[in-house]
Amino acid sequence: MLTIEPIGTIHSPIDTPENAPIQPRGAEGLQGEIEIFPRFSAGLADLEGFSHLYLIYHFHLAKRTSLEVTPFMDTSQRGVFATRSPLRPSHIGLSIVRLLGIRDNILTIQGIDTVDQTPLLDIKPYIENFDLVKESRSGWMQAGPEEVAARRSDDRFL
Repeated sequence: MLTIEPIGTIHSPIDTPENAPIQPRGAEGLQGEIEIFPRFSAGLADLEGFSHLYLIYHFHLAKRTSLEVTPFMDTSQRGVFATRSPLRPSHIGLSIVRLLGIRDNILTIQGIDTVDQTPLLDIKPYIENFDLVKESRSGWMQAGPEEVAARRSDDRFL
């Protein structure tokens, strides 16, 4: 069995999944901190030069899995791999956040959409020349940025 060890903990003002932003777009003003465990803090070297980070984390409050879910921005069931649902078999989440600063092993971030105490599995820098996709398709998801920003979680994925 694969075992992945967290490298730290995400601290956010979001206490429960209910009524949380469903993506970082809806959490633009929310600040949080990432506490990197001391044995991993040397890995933070040179990170301060990046404006944004990918956070890869464990949906630690998800207690079940489902291969078909009804996403927040839709009314039809979809395959879980065509969604951002936490009910995926691995319970792994992904967010892009703005890096505001680093002090020792603490990162201050903005745009955090995870629940407080979320286990952090990895950090990767967002690099525009690698990651920017100018022409892409969003499949079934047709909501605009404003609708995504306004949408909040409910209890469907608990």
